[in-house]
Amino acid sequence: MMSGSSSKMAGSLLRQLGPRLFSTATVRAAINEPVSGLFHANGNGVVERTGVTWVRFPVMGLRNGSTLALGEEDKEKALKSGSAGGRAGEPDEKAIVSYWGVAPAKVTKEDGSDWRWKSFRPWETYKADMSIDLKKHHVPVTFMDKLAYWTVKALRYPTDVFFQTRYGCRAMMLETVAAVPGMVGGMLLHFKSLRRFEHSGGWIKALLEEAENERMHLMTFMEVANPKWYERALVFTVQGVFFNAYFIAYMASPKLAHRVVGYLEEEAIHSYTEFLKELDKGNIENVPAPAIAIDYWRLPADSTLRDVVMVVRADEAHHRDVNHFASGGRLGWLNGGHGKEFEDSAKLIENGDTYVGKLLACMESASRN
Repeated sequence: MMSGSSSKMAGSLLRQLGPRLFSTATVRAAINEPVSGLFHANGNGVVERTGVTWVRFPVMGLRNGSTLALGEEDKEKALKSGSAGGRAGEPDEKAIVSYWGVAPAKVTKEDGSDWRWKSFRPWETYKADMSIDLKKHHVPVTFMDKLAYWTVKALRYPTDVFFQTRYGCRAMMLETVAAVPGMVGGMLLHFKSLRRFEHSGGWIKALLEEAENERMHLMTFMEVANPKWYERALVFTVQGVFFNAYFIAYMASPKLAHRVVGYLEEEAIHSYTEFLKELDKGNIENVPAPAIAIDYWRLPADSTLRDVVMVVRADEAHHRDVNHFASGGRLGWLNGGHGKEFEDSAKLIENGDTYVGKLLACMESASRN
């Protein structure tokens, strides 16, 4: 008697929870063949064997049925078939190809060809502002300015000794360091915004954009320089030391930290200028520009390494201006205010389709919120 009641109760539970816990719709949408066998009650109360995929959250079956959770072989089958590969007589269903079960839109270039890069999208590309003043220099006046200036000058000497005229490797190593300050500053300001329940005046996004831009410089020079094993080992050491030193400096004084970066960018401009001189002399081969650089900076298809160095140098000049601007204390939230002072930003915004234009336009928009 009790056994019969238990069977009926189990059957009732299976009928109610089966579509959630053991739904074959999710499975058929993800793979072409069952992974395991379980007993499942159909709509008529008949228990039958079917293929299922275990899910962690009942209501998230579609998410857990994503092809990202499958092996490469199953994923390729699902994508090639373009259907769920369900039972005979049942309509095919669209394959799930993203983590959340939503098929991503196809990304193409302006000419209609496929977009090949995963690290950035077409709407994140831009044309470099080549009209920027490359000779601008912030004269150190205060004690903080002088401390930042001579610290950077001291750091340049061992770099000159180590790399000498190997500007390709020098540029690559430089970018592994240059991408650190924006990430550290953005991270610390992010936490500050959370603690104070305030907007950042756009500075979080601005600094993270700077870090990403420097990382793209590195991805570009990786295509034209082949670092030696000891240079790769050096990256670990320098990055570890510089990250912690800059972290402490930013905690102590954001103005000092940004001034240091401003002077580092001035040195970067000098290094890329010397790089260009070596290219013009023929000491470094002016090879075709990497495909990633052509797409990221919207360069002509026949661009060369020289064109790449030119746009990278322009980017560094923009970073110089932004960091010296930040160190000046005119954006109050960065140094203890409320992020509403943005009166001088218009002097830096020249073209919304350039890196600095996008950067400061987003900062201005955020500061008004």
